[in-house]
Amino acid sequence: MTEWLNDKQQRTWREFLQVKSRLDVELNRQLQECNDLSQSDYAVLVELIEAPEGRLRPFELGAVLAWEQSRLSHHLSRMVKRGLVVREECRSDRRGAYVVLTPAGKQAIITAAPPHVARVRELLFDGLTDRETQSFASLMSKMLARLDDLQAGQQT
Repeated sequence: MTEWLNDKQQRTWREFLQVKSRLDVELNRQLQECNDLSQSDYAVLVELIEAPEGRLRPFELGAVLAWEQSRLSHHLSRMVKRGLVVREECRSDRRGAYVVLTPAGKQAIITAAPPHVARVRELLFDGLTDRETQSFASLMSKMLARLDDLQAGQQT
């Protein structure tokens, strides 16, 4: 039988869920109002603008975003219709493709980034000291490493 979370764990878990939800709502609102982008659009555009030649294979993009293949495919189709990305054939692997940032997609991320970064700073970091930010970063790294380990164990 599963052991329930103790009071401290339960409070921490619920506060984490509230923070995550409220950050998602606020950041989505800011991106929609200022740039007509969703957080998902923004995440894809960030990965592509940082990729060599603004292009990634879909499996690479899905892996870094931790998205299921079907979610990625549907989302990319919507972004293609909006002119933010295109799909191009991979010459070295005829079965493969690339997701490529368009000039409109590049302009969208360049325009969206400054107000988005300002909002992230306001919502998350302005309320923390440098030491708290360092502790928060350490905790996030530790949690991500644990999730990576657990996921790797499931794939073997």
